[in-house]
Amino acid sequence: MLKIFGRQVPTLQNSAEQRQYLISVMEDIVRPLSEQVVTLKIERGDLKQGFEVSAGILCDRKRLEITLEGKLPPKPELSENYQKWQKMYEFNLKRNSRAIKVNKGQITNFSIEELKPLVEQVEMDVKNWLESEQFHPIQHGLRDKLNYNDEVRVMIQTEDNLLRKLPWHQWEFFESYGKAEVALIRKVSNRVKKSVRSRKKVRILAIFGASENLNLDEDRQILKSLQGAETIFLEKPSRQLLEQYLTDQTGWDILSFSGHSESEVDGSTGVICINDTDNLTVEQLKDSLKIAIQKGLEIAIFNSCDGLGLAKQLEDLDIPQIIVMRELVPDLIAQKFLKAFLKAFVGGKSFYVSVREARKRLKDKYDKQIPGVSWLPVICQNKAEFPKTWRELQENT
Repeated sequence: MLKIFGRQVPTLQNSAEQRQYLISVMEDIVRPLSEQVVTLKIERGDLKQGFEVSAGILCDRKRLEITLEGKLPPKPELSENYQKWQKMYEFNLKRNSRAIKVNKGQITNFSIEELKPLVEQVEMDVKNWLESEQFHPIQHGLRDKLNYNDEVRVMIQTEDNLLRKLPWHQWEFFESYGKAEVALIRKVSNRVKKSVRSRKKVRILAIFGASENLNLDEDRQILKSLQGAETIFLEKPSRQLLEQYLTDQTGWDILSFSGHSESEVDGSTGVICINDTDNLTVEQLKDSLKIAIQKGLEIAIFNSCDGLGLAKQLEDLDIPQIIVMRELVPDLIAQKFLKAFLKAFVGGKSFYVSVREARKRLKDKYDKQIPGVSWLPVICQNKAEFPKTWRELQENT
């Protein structure tokens, strides 16, 4: 059997398959040598008893023969303080967000005096918890193996709903590693076999759902202005029309949803409001989404409220990368995050660094107005996939 760079080449039926295979080989060769992945597995315990934690390191796609082990001590006040912030934040925000259940009437102003100390307390809780002595073996082990200039993807594997909501980026580790960003992962992920793509540009399917009390025109302008992209807009589509476009023969690289959404309290499921009357779950769109993934869908962005339930169901379908908002998100913040993320991503930054820069933009400009709002964006990663850059999406078309 023929070998290329030490790889055995499978039997390929046509020139398109040969081209796609050679591209995948070259991607592995030219991918930057500073790509590091840390997986923190938090599987047993709770905040009342503490957690057992293990960490694995993947350097340049090669797993190091090392497992770091440690513990996170009991921290029940972290849950209590987060819920205090969450309750106050939601009370102030309900009338000016991308949530499905929106109370009509005059917008309530944020009580910065009440929110700010709650945010500071939660952030301090997270920092102290992750600097605890029992966690030092992992903390020190990571610093011993990683370079400060590396891009590091820190992937949190946990089924605990509260842990999935925490602002992990407050860990002091992220201050030392300026190109590190956090993501959530599930225990088991699979790489979906994808068909050969034949697109001329990066294709984006932009879905605009119900828009009561929202200004989605800003999202439209952001997506419309992208260079090197073909963006198709669906405004308040029926389920039939949405599924028709999801299964489009040419396929999509990016799926973007703007509008209202929400998740169950336990973070198990979620719904999006695709028009003024219809709310859909991921389960209802599962078959269409599977086809979209098989045709090359790489990124799903749900720029809407309370998306962790949506993300959990989407993760089951093995989408490579997902971005959601952890809690209710103000309309303005959703717009500013999308703009900052796409500016960095299309401008050549990696997927993870682009999210980090967009979050920093929110923190620098808007956290003073709405304390804690920079916590909202989170990546949900298929750990069997490696995130593509905008350039790689273009090169694969």
